[in-house]
Amino acid sequence: MKPNRLNSLLCMVLLHSVGADMSAAFGQASDEVPANFRKTAVFAGGCFWCMEPPFEKLKGVISVESGYTGGFVPNPTYEQVTRGQTGHLEAMRVTYDSRLLNYDDMLQVFWRNIDPTDSRGQFADKGSSYMTAIFYASKDEKTRAEKSKQQLSASGRFRKPIVTPIRPATVFYPAELYHQDFYKKNPARYNNYKVGSGRQQFIDKTWGAAKNYVPPRRSETKTKPKSKTPLKRTYKRPSSSVIRSRLTAMQYKVTQQEGTEPAFKNEYWNNTRSGIYVDVVTGEPLFSSRDKYKSGTGWPSFVRPLVPENVVQRTDRKLGYARTEIRSKYGNSHLGHVFTDGPQPTGLRYCMNSAALRFIPAEKLVAEGYGEFVGK
Repeated sequence: MKPNRLNSLLCMVLLHSVGADMSAAFGQASDEVPANFRKTAVFAGGCFWCMEPPFEKLKGVISVESGYTGGFVPNPTYEQVTRGQTGHLEAMRVTYDSRLLNYDDMLQVFWRNIDPTDSRGQFADKGSSYMTAIFYASKDEKTRAEKSKQQLSASGRFRKPIVTPIRPATVFYPAELYHQDFYKKNPARYNNYKVGSGRQQFIDKTWGAAKNYVPPRRSETKTKPKSKTPLKRTYKRPSSSVIRSRLTAMQYKVTQQEGTEPAFKNEYWNNTRSGIYVDVVTGEPLFSSRDKYKSGTGWPSFVRPLVPENVVQRTDRKLGYARTEIRSKYGNSHLGHVFTDGPQPTGLRYCMNSAALRFIPAEKLVAEGYGEFVGK
C-alpha cells in the first residue's frame, strides 16, 4: 500500500463532494453511442489510479471505472481490499465504442502499462490486491487474450516469463467516488506517484516509442452490422401510466415494487429453449439461454449477463443484511439478485424473476431486431 494513501484520500472527500457529477468521475460517456455498439473490457493492472489515463485518452472509449473484482466479498470497501481480506483486485472496467475500437486494442493498451512478469503486485505496490489479471467475459475474449499473451511472450520484449493470468469475469464493484479519475482531481500527486513508484520509468524503458499505442483507423460504416431488419439501438423507459397499462399485476409488483414471484410457479424457471431474455419494460437485452442453468431454486438463474452494461447492481438491505440487487439500466426494473454460490466459470448465480423478463426464441431474434445476438 502506498504511504499515507488512505489519509490523502480521506482529505479528498472533504474537497470533492460525494454528490459530484458521476459522469465526470467515470469519464465522458456518450448517449449517442447505440447500446449494441457499447462493449466492455475488465483488467487489473495494479493501482487503478495509473490505469485510467491510458484508456481514457483513446478515441472511442466511452468511460473508465475504477473498481474491485475477482474476489468473494460483495460490495467491498477500499480498506477491505487493500488489507487482502476479500480476494478482490484493483481493476478497471473500460466501456468502448466497438465501431472505433476492439478487444485487441484494449489488450494492447493494457500490456503497455503494466509489468506482466511480476506475480507479487505492481511496482511499489505489493500484495494480492495489486496483482495483474485479464478478466474475460466470453469465449472470444478468452481466445484473444491468450493469443495476445502468447505473442507478447514470443516477442522477446521481456526476459522473464509473462505471469499475468487470464481469468473469467466476475462481479465488478465500482470503487468509491474519490478514486474515480484521481489523475484529474489531483494531478500533482498522481504524477509524483507514477514516477515515484517506478511505473513510468519501467514503461519508458520497456516500450520506448511504442509505449503510446495507436489503434488502426476504422470506418464506422464498414463495422455496422449488415441486417435487413434494423437493430434495436435505444431503450427508453415509458411513462408510469404506460408501464402500469402494459404489465400484468405480477410483472408490475416485481419490476416496479421490488416484489418476488413464487418459486417454481413462474414462466421461465424451467425454460430450456435457445434464445435471449430482455427487460419486459424496455426490451433491453439482459441474459442468454447459453448462460442459464438449473439452480434448484425455482427461479431462472444465469452465470453471467449477456450485456453486462445493461445490468446495474445496488445494495439491498431490506432483509436486514446486505444483498446485491440487480436492476436494468434503462428501464430501472427490479430483476432479482446476484449471489456467489453459482457454478464455474464465474461462480455467480444471477437469480432473476420471470415476471421481469421477456423471452425471445433464437429463431425470432432477427425479426425482432436482435440479430446481433444470434448464436450468443
